[in-house]
Amino acid sequence: MNMVNLKINNIDVSVPAGSTILQAAKAANINIPTLCYLKEINEIGACRICVVEVKGARSLVAACVYPVNEGMEVFTASPRVMKARRMTLELLLSNHNRRCLSCVRSGSCELQALCNEYGVENDGKYDGAKTESEIDASAAHMYRDNSKCILCRRCVAVCEKNQAVSVIGSNERGFATHIGSPFEALLDETSCVSCGQCIVNCPTGALSEKDSTEAVWAALTDDSKHVIVQTAPAVRTAIGEEFGNPIGTDCEGKMVAALRRLGFDGVYDTDIAADLTIIEEANELVERIQNGGKLPMITSCSPGWIKFCEYNFPDLLDNLSTCKSPQQMFGALAKTWYAQKKGINPKDIFVVSAMPCTAKKFEMGRDNEAAAGMPDIDAVITTRELARMIKRAGISFNELADEKFDMPLGASTGAGTIFGATGGVMEAALRTAVETITGKPLENLEFTEVRGMEGMKEASYTVGGLTVKVAVVSGLANAKELMKKVREGKADYHFIEVMACPGGCINGGGQPIQPASVRNFEDIRAKRASVLYNIDKNMPLRKSHENPVLKEAYDEYFEKPGSHKAHEALHTTYVKRSRFGTL
Repeated sequence: MNMVNLKINNIDVSVPAGSTILQAAKAANINIPTLCYLKEINEIGACRICVVEVKGARSLVAACVYPVNEGMEVFTASPRVMKARRMTLELLLSNHNRRCLSCVRSGSCELQALCNEYGVENDGKYDGAKTESEIDASAAHMYRDNSKCILCRRCVAVCEKNQAVSVIGSNERGFATHIGSPFEALLDETSCVSCGQCIVNCPTGALSEKDSTEAVWAALTDDSKHVIVQTAPAVRTAIGEEFGNPIGTDCEGKMVAALRRLGFDGVYDTDIAADLTIIEEANELVERIQNGGKLPMITSCSPGWIKFCEYNFPDLLDNLSTCKSPQQMFGALAKTWYAQKKGINPKDIFVVSAMPCTAKKFEMGRDNEAAAGMPDIDAVITTRELARMIKRAGISFNELADEKFDMPLGASTGAGTIFGATGGVMEAALRTAVETITGKPLENLEFTEVRGMEGMKEASYTVGGLTVKVAVVSGLANAKELMKKVREGKADYHFIEVMACPGGCINGGGQPIQPASVRNFEDIRAKRASVLYNIDKNMPLRKSHENPVLKEAYDEYFEKPGSHKAHEALHTTYVKRSRFGTL
């Protein structure tokens, strides 16, 4: 490998040829601030916060895009650099909504942090005209407030490059430039899939999920309601970050304890519904393979992916598993079997979902998601919203002793837990499908070929004399490429797992915000996923079909996997969509 030698702040640094000054500085443990830069996604040098001084150069250069060369001398904190960064921040503030105290991103806003670091006062030094804007709250899952936008274009880049959705961009020019949809359409008039990746990559409060906490607080104080909460596996891997814990801290026990102190009548685990999904999905896969059904079968757990498929691949909807997602299955289970077991009228049960996913806010309102004649789910809050509730309630999260989920809906297996990481649904399904086909217990439960944060993985397994070919993709841009091959008959698979968000639910649009300085240089997804695999490894039961509570639920209510009763409650339908409505 060719190496380049240079000096940064008079320190000798050697980095691979082709590195940028930003990367070289990081290698020397020198942090250069950025606002627009996202590694391999948004490398445009637009915000000018990362400018540095290069000896011999006339102008300051953007460190995020400027390549190193042999003998270069760089200064990252000279008076000239500091003055330029401070002025840039002051100019950004001059066109910015500065109501920071009430902003949902106060404390996690990258602009706010930089202004504090550089001593930039909120004094209106360059005040004048402001770009006109209106809040777009048309979508089910989020709002956009361009009065807080700094035109970094991170949201645009992520929507296009990671997700291949491309429903937002820069409209107009000059001072009137703003982020919007084509022809100034509202977000719910576009093919937005509600994934929320724009939110977690936004440096300010310009984008945020719609807050549902007030509805939850109201339910908790309503004595006529039996209020229960389910938490997705990915929430326990990340909620600790909201309370200062390192990325990759398992906070399941503290999360359960906090939820109980919020006043829920039952604190349950979405993992039981993930196990239920696997039982139904594996049964569906085996039936399709053995009876000549539509293949490849494609998972249906990710609502962002489902909506993307409905918009972009309506001809492949028959390939989707008809199983509801674990969130919706939990609600169906709660308002049918659980209600019957507890002797509670389903209309009096209020089901709250704590999810890593903003698309779940859209999913709860879909058609055919009402097993008991009423919506399966009553409110969805993200990991961030749950953290805000815990903080508002004055609960000392880090001081809590670990507590366990309530029964019966707190019972789960390791297979349900790994749902939160890309490849997890596939691995869980294989554990059950293989035993269903062979009738023999699996000796090795790890299907390592489908693990990892790569955007595309494939594997084949010989099961009972049959070769089963599988693929796993995360990130909708990757899904789009694979679906094109399926459409063209070039993808020879039996089973495909798709997750809308890169890395899966652990990197969902509702997860804690991490600044670009962390996202660009740490593998957040792998650290969060490791929590789930460690939990799985230490679980006494690791196969979904071994869940004892679900065996009871089938005996008492659903009869058997794939039964008519199971289909009525646990399966759903899809629609062909266009920008102009369903087709």
